[in-house]
Amino acid sequence: MTTRKRTIFAALLLAALAGCSLPRGAALQSEISRPANADTADYAFYQVSRALLPTVQAWPAVNVTRTDGWPRSAHGSMGQLIQPGDVVTITVWDSSENSLLTGTEERQTSLGDMTVTPGGTVFIPYVGSVRVAGQSPEVARRVIQNQLNEVAPSSQVQLMLREGQNNAVTVAAGVASPGVFPMQDRNLSVLRLLGQAGGVAPTLRNPLIRLQRGQRNYATSLKTLYENPQANTLVRPGDTILVEEDDRYFLSIGAAGREDLVYFPRDHVTALEAVALIGGLTETRADPEGVLVLREYPVSALAAGVRGPRKTRVVFSIDMTTADGLFSAKNLQIMPGDVVLATESPVSSIQVALGLLTGGLGFANALGG
Repeated sequence: MTTRKRTIFAALLLAALAGCSLPRGAALQSEISRPANADTADYAFYQVSRALLPTVQAWPAVNVTRTDGWPRSAHGSMGQLIQPGDVVTITVWDSSENSLLTGTEERQTSLGDMTVTPGGTVFIPYVGSVRVAGQSPEVARRVIQNQLNEVAPSSQVQLMLREGQNNAVTVAAGVASPGVFPMQDRNLSVLRLLGQAGGVAPTLRNPLIRLQRGQRNYATSLKTLYENPQANTLVRPGDTILVEEDDRYFLSIGAAGREDLVYFPRDHVTALEAVALIGGLTETRADPEGVLVLREYPVSALAAGVRGPRKTRVVFSIDMTTADGLFSAKNLQIMPGDVVLATESPVSSIQVALGLLTGGLGFANALGG
């Protein structure tokens, strides 16, 4: 093939390439940023920088775990406290020969097992109902003995306690030995309880601790309990603990080392950490100036008086080639459900075009050979 024919063929090939969409795995940053400037755009585009971060941090969090927070640690009683539903076993000793409580040849009598009523009392013969709930076994023993002494002055009382369901806590899941655990004292912390239950299952990813207390639901991570002693709160009778995997995730797509659904490995993940979790950017394809984070805010974030974005749909753009972009990415929090998009580099499209052109010329030369 002559030089003139090759030139004509190349021109025709370039024209054909210009009129078609070249194969690539992700959008160009410009294809997303340019339409955002139009008045009709239904999403907002923000360049992530040091100046922007305080504004974003003031916006509402999205897709977060809904909880009532987490109760702070406190000090409780070292001993047992009687609760309604507990069972107390009372034995009365009396050396008096004419005792109302014991037989002629006996020096003791057992009142048997008595369940503490919902009102917190037990019935004692010749005395009536005696309130014992909220007291330690020793205090309850003295209260009963003092009242019995009015009818049997030489009587002595022995009291034993067996905790019921209202004086126990439950570990329902996520541990080696789930079950119901009686409270021997009121200084039983969450971590100590988990230890009694055999410890957290090692296969759980970033274990999440859920505490159900009445109508309230609390949640925190196991890591937080380890790192912050003030978070290692005391459990209360009737509490239920569940340990489960952290199911929060973000999506990775585009010219990244990993296109996948990526679970949060810790409580908080920054944009820079997210890039590392997805295996970095593909050197031959990705545009390091155009790492995008796509996020949807609730309509309430745009309400009057609420500091929020311009649109519910938001695109954050990170320039990984500048120090400000890198430091800002280190402080931009990824939210559950975010999409991390590594955009395609314009250079890679040019390389594809050149590759096709070179291959086309080679094919033409072969035909003209």
